[in-house]
Amino acid sequence: MQNLDVITVGGLLDRVAAEHPENDALVYADRGLRYSYREFNQYCRQVAKGLMALGIQKGEHIAIWATNVPEWVTLQFATGKMGAVLVTVNTNYKSFELEYLLKQSDSTTLVMINGTKTSNYLATVNELCPEVQKSQPGQLVSERLPVLKNIIFIGADTPAGMFHFNDLLELSNQITDEELDARQASLDPHDCINMQYTSGTTGFPKGVMLTHLNIINNAHSIADCMSFTHQDRLCIPVPFFHCFGCVLGTMTCVVAGATMVPLESFHPVRVLETIEKERCTAVHGVPTMFIMELEEMGKNNYDTSSLRTGIMAGSPCPIEVMKSVVNRMGARDITITYGQTEASPAITMTRTDDPIELRVTTVGRMIPNLEAKIMDPETGEDCPPGVQGEICARGYNVMKGYYKMPEATAQAIDREDWLHTGDLGIMDENGYFKITGRLKDMIIRGGENVYPREIEEFLYTHPLIKDVQVIGVPSLKYGEEVLAFIQVRPGVDLTKEEVQAYCVDKIAKYKIPSYVLFVDSYPTTASGKIQKFKLRQQAIDTLGLEGLTKIETA
Repeated sequence: MQNLDVITVGGLLDRVAAEHPENDALVYADRGLRYSYREFNQYCRQVAKGLMALGIQKGEHIAIWATNVPEWVTLQFATGKMGAVLVTVNTNYKSFELEYLLKQSDSTTLVMINGTKTSNYLATVNELCPEVQKSQPGQLVSERLPVLKNIIFIGADTPAGMFHFNDLLELSNQITDEELDARQASLDPHDCINMQYTSGTTGFPKGVMLTHLNIINNAHSIADCMSFTHQDRLCIPVPFFHCFGCVLGTMTCVVAGATMVPLESFHPVRVLETIEKERCTAVHGVPTMFIMELEEMGKNNYDTSSLRTGIMAGSPCPIEVMKSVVNRMGARDITITYGQTEASPAITMTRTDDPIELRVTTVGRMIPNLEAKIMDPETGEDCPPGVQGEICARGYNVMKGYYKMPEATAQAIDREDWLHTGDLGIMDENGYFKITGRLKDMIIRGGENVYPREIEEFLYTHPLIKDVQVIGVPSLKYGEEVLAFIQVRPGVDLTKEEVQAYCVDKIAKYKIPSYVLFVDSYPTTASGKIQKFKLRQQAIDTLGLEGLTKIETA
């Protein structure tokens, strides 16, 4: 068992920049941006000093709402130097979700882009904080978001009342190198440095508090399992706001001194072009992404011969897709990782030297320096090999807890420090895990965690809806799709299209039900509890999805 790396994110970058100063650290192939580790470390120091000049203290919360732009990565490591907690915001969020997150997280600063093709972030922020348009930068006084003081804009044409990201570089002159060094030296590897929101049993997202120690050491294990070195170059098309992007992606590159090659947003053509142009040795993705890349490779020629490894994760991985990634894309050492945000995120992983059959039929064995087991959810006893139970993990990777939610934290982490994942699985006699289902009724759509209660709570606000139950049904493209069973109020009519239209711009697009079925009643237990597993079977039968339930996954 290896020793843990007891260091802060800022200290880690200093160390790697000293070891591999001229190695490419961050490359954006489509915009000609290329930083060596020496240059990237210096840039992150500047941004860290700029944040300090704004008066941002150690432990303060900075939210970032942006696609995979270069400033995102910079902010991740700059906050790691000056000690602010980076709060990651899902790029698909709409006003309802953004307001909840900014309030619940106590974020004093929001860093944002103008928006995406489908969302106007600026309009959303102006709607939530109309006061910003008449404020001086840094002096926001918002009625709905009283803690928020600073909004920092990434992009052209800085809006009224906001700083521009480049202003941080000018402000950095107000802070000496000695002041930054003193701040960085005051940080503790056990401090929370990253907060990510994940859906949970309350039905509302919870802020998962992750420490320097959590994410750095998880990244070390991931790098070791992929046999990563400073010679590797990782194409990162998965979003930074997930652990997949900012731990399995950027942090894993930095612990190895490897090169980060992100894409601002996923597109299969751009992924393949980037792999070819930058001779990437690794690529990450959820199964949906790999399926689209393989489809594109069937239409046009791309040179992916540089590929060796990467991670397929985020939702169950179809075995045939895995084999195609090995045989057609050439990623002979592709791996599967299983975990969750609360575990920083990896719990188990296949290794590059595992036989192909194990790499396509299991999610690997536990990563170093932690414990994992299968527990009988009824008795709490450990299950023997081959017997299904709940996957539990314990060790350095378990979160500090949910922000301001002690009861939810106590439900997730028991008195013996075991994290209860809510996932069902089996472990074989050699320690390899296979996921068999979920205790919770979480839906995983294309790598996005969707909690039914959150959508149900929102749909209850529709004046014509009497009751609603949301479940996941199998999907070839996304793994699962959202389905809503709806009871309407007496004497009214409602259509699927009207339900979907009601959701647009209020909840994230991936949460909007793809299917809507209208019913008069729900199957229940004798005590009146709704049986969602029966609803799921009813939906599968009604929609003719039986074939999709037979697709084999790891």
